[in-house]
Amino acid sequence: MTTMNRRIVLASRPQAIAGPENFRLETVPVPTPAVGEVLIRNHWLSLDPYMRGRMSAIKSYADPHPVDAVMLGGTVGVVAASANDQFAVGDTVLAFGGWQEYALIAGDGLRMVHRIDPALAPMQRYLGALGMPGMTAWFGLNRIIEPKAGETVVVSAASGAVGSVVGQLAKAAGCRVVGIAGGPDKCAYVVEELGFDACLDHKALRDTRDFDKALAAAAPQGVDGCFENVGGMVFEGTLRQMNAFGRIALCGMIAGYNGEPVPLKDPTVLLRSRLKVQGFIISEKPAEMAEAFRALAAAHVAGQLKYRESIAEGIAAAPDAFFGLLQGRNFGKQLVHLA
Repeated sequence: MTTMNRRIVLASRPQAIAGPENFRLETVPVPTPAVGEVLIRNHWLSLDPYMRGRMSAIKSYADPHPVDAVMLGGTVGVVAASANDQFAVGDTVLAFGGWQEYALIAGDGLRMVHRIDPALAPMQRYLGALGMPGMTAWFGLNRIIEPKAGETVVVSAASGAVGSVVGQLAKAAGCRVVGIAGGPDKCAYVVEELGFDACLDHKALRDTRDFDKALAAAAPQGVDGCFENVGGMVFEGTLRQMNAFGRIALCGMIAGYNGEPVPLKDPTVLLRSRLKVQGFIISEKPAEMAEAFRALAAAHVAGQLKYRESIAEGIAAAPDAFFGLLQGRNFGKQLVHLA
């Protein structure tokens, strides 16, 4: 085992768009676990949009990420050393190890360490379709949208790690599914490989009039369920097409992650159409996460869960891959391969 650990820390808080100056690559000694602690050699790191929000000091559902601390993030890896009876050297585990090659997990952090079965799926899949993104998709669809056969569900960021799973689950529930993605390649993937009924390329739609016309054609019976990841014109346009008593799972607002306001121009639609709007954080639903995993694992084993990954190589590549994620350059789940 190497004696040095490479890691990326938050060097400063972004004032607007995050850039290289906000991160710092450090090389430090690999720590030795004390009693009760576990040392994990991270093999894969998950990059997710929520990380941008945590970089800011703005009040949110979680405390801001501390400056000069290792960037947070989900990881999968192998236990390299253990002073904890619950984990043995060689165990493959899902953890919250952050942007680093080795993670020392102690105290409350151990609640986030879970053994995974590498025989069920490649370990990085537990950061995507079988992990937090997949569970987020399952919960928002089944517990908030509550789809019924014959209804229409609209999914923004449809080619991404969360949206792609939402659409497949909604199709399995008998719904008409309309995706929204950026670019013809992503839209082709959403329809031809994931099985959505239609996909709108938001980059090709110049204004709200174009968007409304395109969505009305793709969802002629209106929209019953909306799984929202983006905000802005996409969300506003979908709201205008919602049927009475529609349900909206508010998962993300990537349009505002750099600090821009994302106002609702006509919030009266929420009242007129008697809409249910619910934001949620999947980590607050541990019992639901277990149920979601069982359903996703069954779909994976049956070959009914398709996914796509964008992979950056090495810890030093993490910041640029993160910028690409926020700009929509990734295709599917964004990962960093660490070893």
